Amino acid sequence: MDYFEFQKKFPTERAVIDYFVKIRYNGSVVCPKCGKAEGVYRRHTEPRKIHCNHCESEYSIFSGTIFEKSDTDLRKWFYAINLVILSRKGISALQLKREIGVTYKTAWRMLKQIRTAMGNKDMSKAFEAIVEIDETYVGGKPRKDNNDDLPKPPLKRGRGTNKTAVIGVKERNSKRVYAQIAFPNKDGKKLTGKQLFKVLDRVCKDNTTIITDDFSGYNFLDRENINKYVRLSVNHSAGQYVSSNGVHTNGIESFWALLKRGIYGIYHHISVKYMQRYINEFTFRMKDNSFDGLLKQCVLV
Repeated sequence: MDYFEFQKKFPTERAVIDYFVKIRYNGSVVCPKCGKAEGVYRRHTEPRKIHCNHCESEYSIFSGTIFEKSDTDLRKWFYAINLVILSRKGISALQLKREIGVTYKTAWRMLKQIRTAMGNKDMSKAFEAIVEIDETYVGGKPRKDNNDDLPKPPLKRGRGTNKTAVIGVKERNSKRVYAQIAFPNKDGKKLTGKQLFKVLDRVCKDNTTIITDDFSGYNFLDRENINKYVRLSVNHSAGQYVSSNGVHTNGIESFWALLKRGIYGIYHHISVKYMQRYINEFTFRMKDNSFDGLLKQCVLV
């Protein structure tokens, strides 16, 4: 929604609270302690507070959510969520600071919490029919020390690089994407067949058709496997990007392009510690990218 729509929809903090109750609780609040819905009411003088007549407990409707323990105006929280939704390539903490009038520290924490909510959806066995799988590497050029006039050696490309490996799976029909960081195993190897199968086993149902490139890590799919996955591949090494029967991995590769444009153009640099949250932000945009959808996922896990 644009700025004027937002102002009309959420003119006061009370309107924000009422809308949150409608989305998260479907209009009927249930006591988290005793599980009762009857005899649970909101205080008129304190609209954030809920009181249960059964167990005599009192709590905030924002308990267990990204808004808990935050003193920031709820309208600023909702507008920050709206800006994240509208920004296809992301929004930086500095930009959010200027947009909603908070400190950089507050803006950074708000974005961190919003990204956490974006990754809350359970993707177990969510994909079926036809999916594309691919891997990429995220990271920047080596930095030059202030006291060192010698240029740093360029980073290696491909699978010999020191950048962070990321595995991505895209479902053809729904366009949804699941992506996760692939850390080296105990032997220091990245993107082994076992690692790739573990990702597919998590998000894909049995009998799914898996489209890959010619990377040898996917060769396990050519053999019989317990999930009965079927592999179709395209030979990138030979300059083939769409096979004669229309097989390609262009869908997941377009996601990599969007992810990297967001990182390099908006965020510039992200640490491995928080990288998965940034990846969750971009995968969320492929799955839902709706204001209400994000509010439903704002519960901390």
